[in-house]
Amino acid sequence: MKQTTKMSRAVGQLEKIYSHLNEDFFEGTLSIPIITVQSKPGTYGHCSVAKVWQRPDGSTYELNIAAEVLNYPIEETLDTMIHEMVHLYCRENGIKEVSRGGTYHNGRFKAEAEKRGLECFRCGQHGWNTRPSERLVEYALSKDWNEIRIGRNSGFQPIRIDSSGTSQPGTFGNGERRPSSTRKLQCPCCGNSVRATKAVRIMCMDCMQQMVEV
Repeated sequence: MKQTTKMSRAVGQLEKIYSHLNEDFFEGTLSIPIITVQSKPGTYGHCSVAKVWQRPDGSTYELNIAAEVLNYPIEETLDTMIHEMVHLYCRENGIKEVSRGGTYHNGRFKAEAEKRGLECFRCGQHGWNTRPSERLVEYALSKDWNEIRIGRNSGFQPIRIDSSGTSQPGTFGNGERRPSSTRKLQCPCCGNSVRATKAVRIMCMDCMQQMVEV
């Protein structure tokens, strides 16, 4: 896949990812939200609690990926997208997946998230948070999706924000960024690249050079 270094292409890639995730993890049942990239210092993204966008065919929800994490490893983008799609699914199907004023991801959220390839873990007073599973990493590799190469540098560590707009702790519960679950290897001559889930030795058959991890 061509490197995504323009915002128009970034949004297009996110829309494509949403479409595939909808078909493959939600049986194509979700409505199509307006996907945005907004500056959300310290957060991964959000899904609006109401249909806040108007268009000719009616109103719809907003699903945002924070500009500060736009260039994170692709499995992080998928994790964030599915996390917010779970909120959207629950909202459209009358499932109360958050409680305590929208600040606590409860067992219903956990069940729906795990159905979609996410790993859930306890996150203190905020309930269940999510992280990419090996299944999700393999899914990204099968689609040959690369990272988006642009992101806003605000100097803030990311945390999760829930569907009501309430900030939640980061993936490790302290705002730390997760390391990538995959490795990227690149030919030092032509720049061809591949991704792998473990340490491997790979040759570029065009240049007959061993690829190096980058």
